[in-house]
Amino acid sequence: MNNFTALFRFKSWADAELLEALGAIDAASHPAEHKAAVRTVNHLHVVDQIFRGHLQGVPHGLAATNTPHTPTLAELRHSVGTVDDWYVRYADGLGEAQLAEEVRFTFTDGDAGRMTRQEILMHVLTHGGYHRGAVGQVLRSVGIAPPREIYTRFLHATEPQRRARA
Repeated sequence: MNNFTALFRFKSWADAELLEALGAIDAASHPAEHKAAVRTVNHLHVVDQIFRGHLQGVPHGLAATNTPHTPTLAELRHSVGTVDDWYVRYADGLGEAQLAEEVRFTFTDGDAGRMTRQEILMHVLTHGGYHRGAVGQVLRSVGIAPPREIYTRFLHATEPQRRARA
């Protein structure tokens, strides 16, 4: 497994944990916070889809970095999981030469863009982490402890044998 595969497995795990935590927000008591959190996760998901299209060299069909419609949490869980699974498989199939390949694309604002596959993958990873952190602050504001998005926690949760003493 290469580093990108491991990091996208971590991203998938972190996304799932965050979406699970969002289910604890009482939308009736905290409608603005609930909507802000869902819209933020939707934004990071839309950006994931946009860059997936760029990596594949196919139109992504999205006109902006968020959608006019706010999806339900269930819709978002399903769609995020599907796209996260795609990134894990995609990253796992890349070699060094492919990571260095340049991809030309058009941003949603119409400007031309050019990045290597490696740079795109790094952008998707760091962009998601930034926005999961922002959603964590929304969770705190309504009295919910956000998931601890720590790589070592992920490793120990998914590979418990790492906790064993030598």
